Amino acid sequence: MEAELAALAASGATTLVGLMVSESWEQVKAQLARLLGRRGTPDSAQDGEQVLQTDRDRLASARAALDQDTETRLHGSWQQRILEILRSDPSRGDELLALLAELAPQAGPTVVSSVFGGVNHGPAFQGSAIYGNVTFHVPRPAPAGTRVKPDQVPAVTSRFINRSAELARLDEAMGTEPGATTVAVGMVHGLSGVGKSALARWWARKERHRFPDGQLYVDFEVLHGHTATAGSAGADVSEALAMVLRGLHVADEVMPASPTERANLLRTRSAGQRLLVVLDGVSRPSQARPFIPKEPGSALLVTSHRHLGELTATDSARPVGVGPLDGHGGLALLADLCGQQAVVGEPEAAARLVELCAGLPVALRIAAARLLMDDTLSMTALTAELNDETGRLAGLSLGDEELSMSAALGPSYRLLPPDGARLYRLLGWLPAHPVDAAVAAAAADLDTAAAQRLLRTLATAHLLETTQDGRYRMHDLVRLHARERAAQEEPEGEQTDVARRLATHYLAATAFADRAVKRNRLRIARLSPLLEYTVDPFQASGGPDPLEWLDAEHSMILEVLRTAALHRLHTLVWPLSEAFTVLFLHRRYLASWKQSLQLGVAAAVAAGQAAETAAEMEEAVGAEARLRSLLSRPLMDLGDHNAASIELETAAARAEATSNLVLQASVQEFTGRYLELADPAGAVRAYERSVALNTRAGEQRGAAIAAFFLGRVQDAQGGHAQALTTLLRARDDLLAGDEPDLRMAARVSAAIGAAYDHLGDSSAATTALTEAVDALHGQKATHYEAEALLQLADIAHRAGHTAQERTWLTRALAIHTTNGSPQAQGLQRRLNALDTDT
Repeated sequence: MEAELAALAASGATTLVGLMVSESWEQVKAQLARLLGRRGTPDSAQDGEQVLQTDRDRLASARAALDQDTETRLHGSWQQRILEILRSDPSRGDELLALLAELAPQAGPTVVSSVFGGVNHGPAFQGSAIYGNVTFHVPRPAPAGTRVKPDQVPAVTSRFINRSAELARLDEAMGTEPGATTVAVGMVHGLSGVGKSALARWWARKERHRFPDGQLYVDFEVLHGHTATAGSAGADVSEALAMVLRGLHVADEVMPASPTERANLLRTRSAGQRLLVVLDGVSRPSQARPFIPKEPGSALLVTSHRHLGELTATDSARPVGVGPLDGHGGLALLADLCGQQAVVGEPEAAARLVELCAGLPVALRIAAARLLMDDTLSMTALTAELNDETGRLAGLSLGDEELSMSAALGPSYRLLPPDGARLYRLLGWLPAHPVDAAVAAAAADLDTAAAQRLLRTLATAHLLETTQDGRYRMHDLVRLHARERAAQEEPEGEQTDVARRLATHYLAATAFADRAVKRNRLRIARLSPLLEYTVDPFQASGGPDPLEWLDAEHSMILEVLRTAALHRLHTLVWPLSEAFTVLFLHRRYLASWKQSLQLGVAAAVAAGQAAETAAEMEEAVGAEARLRSLLSRPLMDLGDHNAASIELETAAARAEATSNLVLQASVQEFTGRYLELADPAGAVRAYERSVALNTRAGEQRGAAIAAFFLGRVQDAQGGHAQALTTLLRARDDLLAGDEPDLRMAARVSAAIGAAYDHLGDSSAATTALTEAVDALHGQKATHYEAEALLQLADIAHRAGHTAQERTWLTRALAIHTTNGSPQAQGLQRRLNALDTDT
């Protein structure tokens, strides 16, 4: 008998707690207090009413805060209190049953009672001794005339995690005032699997008290079987209207035939009722409009993979965007799904799993399901599997079941127009970096305006994210889905064509940037046919700074080089590598520079092997020599002098096989720089050959640069006067002509200052070095600026000019600190010692 009494008490507590948040609470509170507070209980009716009201307030606060624990405790407390009443006075069961059936006839199921007799609709309470068989909670049709309030929004099945900001925006969008004079329309939009439906369900549960006449729900994706396409209606709106009308007690026998008549009937039936209608998975504004309820204070809440701007414009829908979870939120969801111990036990793997799922709740749920279903699969093992992006989408699926990332993204993809779907697929083949309309246009062979329009379409569908600088980024898992679709739907060879178009685009842009930085420079690639009919963005009014553009794009360009190399596009790879070098002459990203040149060298060798004419062979061999000599620079800076020596020896041999004197001179210059450390005399000979070759070729700038390096070696070997003569002539040559090389001339000025200092002329040295510092600062050549500042600090130190020494050191320290140089610590110690001495 105790079990039956407990079941009755639980059912009664459920109904009582439900009444607490209903519109009729104030009317029923007194009746409940009188019944629950008399006959031997210590509380008077007045005290009982106060207790009820206190608990009602606690319940309202808990629901507003999504505090399920407090609500559970309240339910348990009232279950125990009702159980005690039933135990102490079984005859009160009849009264309690009758009262709750009267107050909330729609709240409970039909119950057959062998104690009180008959059939009762609503919660069943049995308060006397029970003998024999008793059947509890057997659903039966309600009697004719009984209207069950619709409560169709699916239950919330997980904890509320990390969506407080979105919930607050949804509260603002839907309004909270009880005396609303309009119907609220809200739109939760975001990427598939990001948690839109969960947010809508949480809000519906939290705001249940606002809609006393019920909540109606339609899942359009389920209704349409996940097969909606851009050309279809998206879902059967007519059938969805019929579902809602059935929830409002419209029988099929009188159901109107046309969608228009059904929409009209919905407005009629919703008049005078405060309802919430939740539409999940809406793809078009026309799907949502017929479901807007009539009564002020009612609301329509829509979730969509797309930003339905038309619904905002015509129906005042307030949009609420939902993005992926951050790392903390992703870990919290993973702990909720798998258990806290699983996350604590493998913290690094858990954090990496959240990264690989990119904060998408659906991906985390799939990963958690795999872990829970397979006792042999650890979080570390699953992370290792998903680290390989080629199999990540397959890993984020549950075998043959529909739950997979591919299935989750399918509806958004199928609703795209054909040209938008094609661009989506092709973007999946691009490197994982933000793109602008020009890059997208190049990849898809479109004009820029058309690409921009389609990018906006993809962004509206939440398949792209807009960055702060106006470019577009593809979510990692979305990119893998796009790549999967491209592999299955694009024709053979299209991926190589995309790589070719993209490499060509970046080759033209990088070549223009290279020329904008320095017009006259040794270049092997003959790019006039490409550049002649291409707009130079750096010459346009308001165009970007070439070095700043290269700096911002350098990761993308490196990825483009890798991709083009994989597709064996050799005649695009090595020219891009050559042009790309201009960035690294000004920004010392040594690892990237090394990799770029290695890709270029390999491409030049392959181009030479595939050459069909003497001109093609000459160009490929010259490119190999040029890129190998350039490669010696980052190799030396990285301390790999043996590799640098090999590259220079090969470069010299290749250059001698060409008729290009300027190229031969350039290789000698690079050879001299390598020999400076180990063989200064050999370095002098190499520089002198470079000067002579450049002079024969009429290349004044090249000769001046070689003379600069020659003068530095002469100075280092003690020939200070000879060095000064060489350096002064080199600076004059660099500043002469139509395009003076201010950056190199500034470096020469610094070397002139060092020569003056070695000759004992501190005044002339300070003047030359100060001029060099100012010029190098203007050229943003911070590495060389810092070298000159340290030379000035040394001169000031020897002269005992402490204040001036501190000024130079402070400026040099700022540069080294900004550049992340290891010299910063030594400079800081020197400054500290200087302050201590003073």
